[in-house]
Amino acid sequence: MQKLIFISLFLITLQVVAQDSLQNITLEDIWAKYTFYPKSISGLNSMKDGENYTVLEANQNIVKYSYKKGTKVATIFDFNLIKPTEFFDISEYTFSSDESKILITTNEESIYRHSFKADFFVYDIKTKKLLKLTDKGKIQLAEFSPDGSKVAYMRDNNLYYKTISDNIETEITNDGKINEIINGAPDWVYEEEFGFSKAFFWSSDSKKIAYYKFNESRVKEFNMTMYGELYPEWYKYKYPKAGEDNSIVTIHLYDLSSKAIKNVEIGTETNQYIPRVKWTNNPDILSFIRLNRLQNKMEILLADAKTGKSNVIYTEENKCYIDINDDLTFLKDNKSFIISSEKEGYNQLYHYDLNGNLINKITKEKYDVTKFLGIDESKSLIYYESAQGEAFERKIMTIILNGTNQKILTDKDGVNEVNFSTNFKYFIWNNSSARLLKVTLNTSDGKEIRVLEDNSDLTAKMKSYKFATKKFLTIENSESDKLNAWMIYPSNFNPEKKYPVFMYVYGGPGNQTVMNEWSYNDMWFQYLSQLGYFIVSVDNRGTDGRGEAFKKSTYLQLGKLETQDQIDAAKYLQSLPYIDKDRIGIMGWSYGGYMSTLCITKGADVFKMAIAVAPVTNWRYYDNIYTERFMRTPQENPDGYDDNSPINHVSKLKGKYLLIHGTADDNVHFQNSMELVDKLVKANKQFETFFYPNKNHGIHGGVTRLNLYTKMTDFVLKNL
Repeated sequence: MQKLIFISLFLITLQVVAQDSLQNITLEDIWAKYTFYPKSISGLNSMKDGENYTVLEANQNIVKYSYKKGTKVATIFDFNLIKPTEFFDISEYTFSSDESKILITTNEESIYRHSFKADFFVYDIKTKKLLKLTDKGKIQLAEFSPDGSKVAYMRDNNLYYKTISDNIETEITNDGKINEIINGAPDWVYEEEFGFSKAFFWSSDSKKIAYYKFNESRVKEFNMTMYGELYPEWYKYKYPKAGEDNSIVTIHLYDLSSKAIKNVEIGTETNQYIPRVKWTNNPDILSFIRLNRLQNKMEILLADAKTGKSNVIYTEENKCYIDINDDLTFLKDNKSFIISSEKEGYNQLYHYDLNGNLINKITKEKYDVTKFLGIDESKSLIYYESAQGEAFERKIMTIILNGTNQKILTDKDGVNEVNFSTNFKYFIWNNSSARLLKVTLNTSDGKEIRVLEDNSDLTAKMKSYKFATKKFLTIENSESDKLNAWMIYPSNFNPEKKYPVFMYVYGGPGNQTVMNEWSYNDMWFQYLSQLGYFIVSVDNRGTDGRGEAFKKSTYLQLGKLETQDQIDAAKYLQSLPYIDKDRIGIMGWSYGGYMSTLCITKGADVFKMAIAVAPVTNWRYYDNIYTERFMRTPQENPDGYDDNSPINHVSKLKGKYLLIHGTADDNVHFQNSMELVDKLVKANKQFETFFYPNKNHGIHGGVTRLNLYTKMTDFVLKNL
């Protein structure tokens, strides 16, 4: 083993000598010029025939390509020929079912993480006429009916649809009111934590629309100060913190012919969640998922669209919590469905009939199925994504519905993602690794037809700069758990010298920073490596891809085991002969900021410095869906909330600490940083702060990222 380590270090030394003539990466390269930003295929859309697909080129033209030949067929929407006067770029587009029309989204105006307002246009491919959907202001969530004759959308918290042939708008709801009633879109916390922004759904026969109604009246408002005017303004929105009241959610069915609205029977309990609504293949049967407040009991229900009455067909309970995903799939026979579940230790696929009887367990492996991708019902062939092999990679797999003939479809290292044609004859394959992002067109058996993007220009460009190799390794914690990690060596590495370490952490439940995939954030880490730093990231307990027990080990005590793992990893790094044990720093953003703050306090004897961007500092301040999923309520679990809250550990701070936050962060409120500052001052601790007026959780826009990373770099150079 010692000989292998020596050879590895010798090769790294040779690489350093070879790098002497290479260019230095600059912060301007990364955050002003975006020199190393890769190319990808955007706006990908499989055509109905399964033989052609479309892409969005230059955010203006919609171009059709042949799957079989990989060649261009036609330009369906040519911006220069049509010359629209009311928009500049296309952000999204969808076809009507007969592909005679295109619904185009432009002039987007962000609301929260997923939601936005925009202008929508209907383009008739045959006549080449462009029709603005409405002149009554920007709208949300426009969507064709399945028969293509209508478009439904949401405006000012109410739901409407328009008939394209006569341009007549019909009102579905009229009780919508800002910060009180929302029809057809989720409230803030549903959007953020259940991951959807559209809350209405056409039936397959285009005769009915199912929709959510959120009554936010009892949810407390959160106020943010928006600067820029002589008198700053208040921005108010509904944000339910841990232990606080939620919106009352109901589900309704609108009949287009009678204009009647029926209530769906979701149960008498209002202190619950309805995280998913989905039509079955029968236009008279609606499905929805019901989840209790503690998120450890999940039910699938079917509702009769004619009466609204519902019945439970599947129930699952868990001693910790149940994650909600989009894997629920109803088969075309209207007799069965597919779901994924962690109930046997690893997330696996299961096949049930509509009475809730198990037909068979489809996958039976000791690794997580990370995503259900679809089923080719003509062959009973399922496609899915898995963490088979290494937890930091993703493979695309196939298996027969009955659980036989499992195969690996994509055999390349890294994180693999695929987009199938509608008939499953072809797929577009994104293969991402630490040094590569390649997109190819393939047949369903994996055979490559054509390379769509190999980023060869970027690869060639990177060869002229000082890029170090990212190496993957495992580090044992104090309880003998093997933790996945990656390490970037200093570009000037000499094994006879000692170097500082800068650790990057996220560490939150079900997330990973240790992935063999392309990440633009690595460009900053590469910049720091050329300045003489080791960069290391470790996936602590609680992270994804390693089964339920590993992921849910942090239940009811967020921060405890995760922080211990990061401290253990830092101690391991201190033991290496080429590491300066007195110069170890750490940084994180969001949950990672929470972690870096805990590390500089609870791990004060190990970490010399820390940077925290937009950190949670007490889970009592964060939203209830996320927090209670892992911690239950503050009323039930007060010690879990307080024992690992950074504001209760400020007295331990010894090292240098930089706190950064956007003042208009609607996700992790600026309140978190202000409460921490108050505690630090009362403990008479010295620290640095840097705040970005009117910036949200992402802290971006204009030169903001360049400014932010310059500030963080200067802090690292000064204190590490």
